[in-house]
Amino acid sequence: MEPNFSKNNDKLLPVIIQDATSKKVLMLGYMNKEAFAKTQAENRVTFYSRSKQRLWTKGESSNNFLDVVAIEIDCDQDAILIHANAYGPTCHIGTVSCFDAVTETRFRESETEKAFTINDLEKIIQQRIDDKVESSYTYSLIQKGINKVAQKVGEEAVETVIDAINGKEEDFIYEAGDLMYHYLVLLKAKGFSLADIEKELAKRHS
Repeated sequence: MEPNFSKNNDKLLPVIIQDATSKKVLMLGYMNKEAFAKTQAENRVTFYSRSKQRLWTKGESSNNFLDVVAIEIDCDQDAILIHANAYGPTCHIGTVSCFDAVTETRFRESETEKAFTINDLEKIIQQRIDDKVESSYTYSLIQKGINKVAQKVGEEAVETVIDAINGKEEDFIYEAGDLMYHYLVLLKAKGFSLADIEKELAKRHS
């Protein structure tokens, strides 16, 4: 099903952005036909800015991009729902969502003041790869190729098993963290994400 941009006089349709992992509603924007096509082509959310009167890619100045995971059209074809991975705060005031209360912890506050999730780690890994950060271990590992990345996952898996059997609990947790990190890098190297794993597990569950 495709959105029907001719239903409104201004040729714009409302677009709801929802975090693909947490399911939190992040923001509301508007798209015209060109913005929708650009979003589909690049898998990165582009709106039509009513104030700027032009196409506007979210994050073009802040680098707080919204990468598309899935797009849904409502039954009347006049509203769009996009499931996305957000890189940084979505709201211009620094909150994760434009619908957050002012009192919510802001993204720019220190990492010790907010929960850190696997989803956050996945986003950081993707950002290191996208930005080609030469000093980043993540980017340097990706540059060595899929064989090296897969080898590292194997090594970390062996170390995790050894500590699970013979090691201290803190050693096991440390190695399990290393394994999870390298597993996420391997997913990215193969062009997949945690969302793809969730879909696979959902199919098995059903």
